[in-house]
Amino acid sequence: MQPDMPGADAGAEVLIVGGGPVGLTARALLERWGVRTLLVEKHRELSPFPRSRLINVRTMEIFRQLELAERVTAAAFAPEYGRIRFRDTLHAPDFASAAMIGVNGPVPESPVTGVVTSQDRLEPTLLGAAASEVRFGVELLDLAEENGSVVARLADRGSGEHTRVRARYVLAADGANSTVRERLGIGTEGPGAVGRVTTVVFDADLGHWSARQPAGVYLTSQGSFLPLYPEGGWAWFTPTPEDPDGTDWPRLVARSLGAEAKVDVLRVQHWSVNAFVAERFRRGRTLLAGDAAHAIPPAGGLGMNLGVADVHNLCWKLAGVLRGWAGPALLDSYEKERRPVAHRTLGQALENSKMMFQVQDVRREQLGGAGAGQVPDRIEPPWSEQYFAQLGLVLGVAYRSGAVLTGDGKATMPPETGTTYVPTAEPGHRVPHLWLTDGRSTLDAFGEWFTLLTSAPADWRSPATPPWPLRVEPLPAEHTDQWDLPPQGALLVRPDGHIAARWSAGPPGHGTLHDALTAITSR
Repeated sequence: MQPDMPGADAGAEVLIVGGGPVGLTARALLERWGVRTLLVEKHRELSPFPRSRLINVRTMEIFRQLELAERVTAAAFAPEYGRIRFRDTLHAPDFASAAMIGVNGPVPESPVTGVVTSQDRLEPTLLGAAASEVRFGVELLDLAEENGSVVARLADRGSGEHTRVRARYVLAADGANSTVRERLGIGTEGPGAVGRVTTVVFDADLGHWSARQPAGVYLTSQGSFLPLYPEGGWAWFTPTPEDPDGTDWPRLVARSLGAEAKVDVLRVQHWSVNAFVAERFRRGRTLLAGDAAHAIPPAGGLGMNLGVADVHNLCWKLAGVLRGWAGPALLDSYEKERRPVAHRTLGQALENSKMMFQVQDVRREQLGGAGAGQVPDRIEPPWSEQYFAQLGLVLGVAYRSGAVLTGDGKATMPPETGTTYVPTAEPGHRVPHLWLTDGRSTLDAFGEWFTLLTSAPADWRSPATPPWPLRVEPLPAEHTDQWDLPPQGALLVRPDGHIAARWSAGPPGHGTLHDALTAITSR
């Protein structure tokens, strides 16, 4: 018998379902806008497993905006760990490798550097970045729209008590097996489950060896080995056996190391590798983000980063609608902008996986066909050193929706980008990083407001811009030249750092900025 439920609690303006990196980032972003949130997570604590390993430059830019980048970097590996090494056994020399560009060292296209770190090291930092309520051990059972809000039915997994919470919107970041997505009846597109993997977290005395040849991932014929923390700890990724519960994991890990080693197994987790994109990212007042919206195979470390970029795109729009300076139709732009990015990212991850398997297949052929002493030291991998940079995918994302205008107010159709990033100051694109005269990056000019970048700020200052939060930022003349922007021109930049509109001449009329903001925010 179901426990009695009281009437719906006032809850919050936004109910966030899921306490992983995506949900926690959304909570921190919305709090900066002054939006009241409640986050519920069905597990009793943050995940103790390493899970996602790579934080790319775009995610670090978002964490910089949240004033978290330095703390994240301080707990992460040194840049030289930003490399993938392929080898026959963990202790054998490399037969191929790939650099993680933007992680193994700084790049001129960004003021930050990505890092290799473990999700269980990242999540406490994100949890501490906001003060709004979090309820662990609370599971969402169902939800329904009612009188201009969403009423969610929740269950405390400890006490069994059921409650109802009312919110203006629900942000579902509850993973690839999303209860919210299932309750909404939203299907998925893509291959689906493509494999079963087991992660074994263990301690072993390997630090003295790995320090000489650092990497974030060592891919071997016995599975993938990953150093977990700068101070120690390892994880082993391997295909899940038929009888995982009956497997002697300490013995299996020790054998796979290819050397005498004392192994202390700490945790074992079995999980599915999923590959799909949700058929839609929104139904009514509920929006999907992160793995609930798209499940990305781990090759290339793209999945978590994609989810963080989702909520960076979404949260300013939710804040605008809730605060009245944006119309509800602005939320339609979330799916229009992020779903194509999810499809491209899924395609890239599948291609990454294909190339990694190709390298290993070639190596097996070499080992099987060569005589003693005839195995080549290296093989020619099917990528250039720039391939795994993927900066075009993470920095070159270009949006096309009603929330992006050309200079004359018409919707723009930005060009697609590949793995190579070419900075551009055209509408739809992330503003390129350049250093301002006071030592800040152009990216530091953005936050909980729209920004007008111009080298002629006096010409563009206008009192006729309420109710939108807006700041005018002087742009050094040398940057206008780099961006092919005339001296009287201007860029209107959204809170997520993407260019909403561009004017090549000075303000053509007092209502220009007002009309542009009205159109962009669907007000």
